[in-house]
Order: sequence, then structure tokens, then C-alpha cells
Amino acid sequence: MTQQSLSPRAWAELALLGLIWGGSFLSIRIALDEVPFVTSVLHRTFWAMLALWLAVWIMRLPVPRDPRIWAGFLVMGFLNNVIPFSLMAWAQLHVTTGLTSILNAATAIFGVLVAAAVFADERLTWRRGVGVGLGFFGVAVAIGLESFRAFDLTSLAQLAVLAGALSYACASAFARSWLRRLSPQVAAAGMLTGSTLVMLPAALIVDGPVGFDLAPVTWGAIAYYALIATAGAYLLYYRVLAMAGSGNLMLVTLLIPPVAITLGALVRGEALAPNALAGFVLLAAGLAILNGGARRRN
Repeated sequence: MTQQSLSPRAWAELALLGLIWGGSFLSIRIALDEVPFVTSVLHRTFWAMLALWLAVWIMRLPVPRDPRIWAGFLVMGFLNNVIPFSLMAWAQLHVTTGLTSILNAATAIFGVLVAAAVFADERLTWRRGVGVGLGFFGVAVAIGLESFRAFDLTSLAQLAVLAGALSYACASAFARSWLRRLSPQVAAAGMLTGSTLVMLPAALIVDGPVGFDLAPVTWGAIAYYALIATAGAYLLYYRVLAMAGSGNLMLVTLLIPPVAITLGALVRGEALAPNALAGFVLLAAGLAILNGGARRRN
């Protein structure tokens, strides 16, 4: 079976996805100044869900009726929304935007391992094995061993980001095996419906009634991360998934940190420790090795 790789078109859409998601870390952090983290996730899934179902209706796309597909939407909502969105939103209360984005890049490493375990055309070659090892070393450097010697909320937050990254990787593989025959619009809308059904009662239980009397800057942040960085981005997500495979799709997490780090520094005055930047360089090198041996499709 042919090893899946990235075409020029897939690379272009992957770069756009990285730019969009790079901005999402800052917008989420801005919203968290006023909105509790569980409710912030509900805003993200709910408004994105409405936008995508509107797109489905305008495009007159068929809506699946098979209960198994809707069960798949619920599973995908857990793996790709509920778990990672919640863990990373909470983590951003305790670590910087830039560091969150760097640790999120471990999604690409987890993605390669999960895809290699599931799909024959995304096998783990020796080159990819070296890349994975170097990538994990970069993650360890970014976190810093001292974080584990003095375990605190910051350390727990970093582990939460890594757990969210693993969940993203599992979601990518699940989507390819279960939802790839659906249109991107329907797949994304169904997934966000599943996650909203989970987040609505969770937000009411944890945070209480949802408040809508928010500052304009908060609504602007919510609009960006819900409508652009979720609804719009997931349309690209499923397109690249179909073109290049789940392991290659996760390389988008390599493109996100430079955008998130720059925005965090400019808007919020965040500064990263030297070990975090060094860890990202090692992680980037690992990902370059990991994907360097694959042939491009014309």
C-alpha cells in the first residue's frame, strides 16, 4: 500500500489551518479572563455547531440517519472537542499561550504512533521512529525536569495539554476510519453536535447558568475561536485528512506555535523560558525527520 504524503495543495491548506489555530490560543486566553473554562468550551462547540449546520442546510447536504454514524459523532466529539478543549482551556489558566501551543505540538508525535498502530499506509518507518524519539525529547526539554521535581499546578497543566494532544491524535485516526465517507461539513457539524450535548450539562453543573452579558472583546474572542478557529478550521481539517492521512494532518501542530508565541508576546506580554524554545526546536527537528522520507503525491 502506498505511503500517504502531503501534496502541494495539502501543504497550502495545512499552512492556513496552522495560522488559524495559532490565533485560537490567544483568543481562548482572552475569553478566559471573563468566562469560566467549561463554559468557554461550550461557547466554542455550540456556536460552531450552529454555523456548520447552517452551511449543511444552505448546501443541501444529506444528513445521515444511521444511529451508528451518530454514535460515531458522539465519540468524535469526546475525542476531538470535549477532552482536549476542556483540558487545554483549563491549562491556559496556569501556563502561557506559547507553552500551551508548544506542548500541543506533541499531537503530531502521538498522531504518528496512533496512525502507525491502526493504518497500514501510515506505517512507522525507521525515519519516523527517529523523529518520534527526538520529538518526545523536545517535549521533555520544553517541560523541564524541574517541573516534575517541584510538582504543582503548572506541572499538572502541562500534563493536561499533553493528554489533550493524545486525545486529538486518537480523534484523527477515528475520523479517518469511521467518518471519512461523509462530507466535511456534515462530519464537523455532527461531531460538534455530539460535543455540545456533553458540554451543555457540564457547563450548567460546573459553572452555573451561562451568562451573555460579556465585554465586546470577550465576544470577539469567542467569535474567533468558535466560528473561525473551530467551524471554519474543521472544514479544512477534514479536507486535509482525506488528502494526506491522519499522521500527516497532525503536522499542523508544528505550524501553530510560532503564531501563538508571537501573538502571546505582542498582546499579553508573555515570555517563554529558554528551555521551552529549545524544546520546540528539538520537537520541530523531530517532526521534520518524521515526515522527511515520505514521497509527495503529484
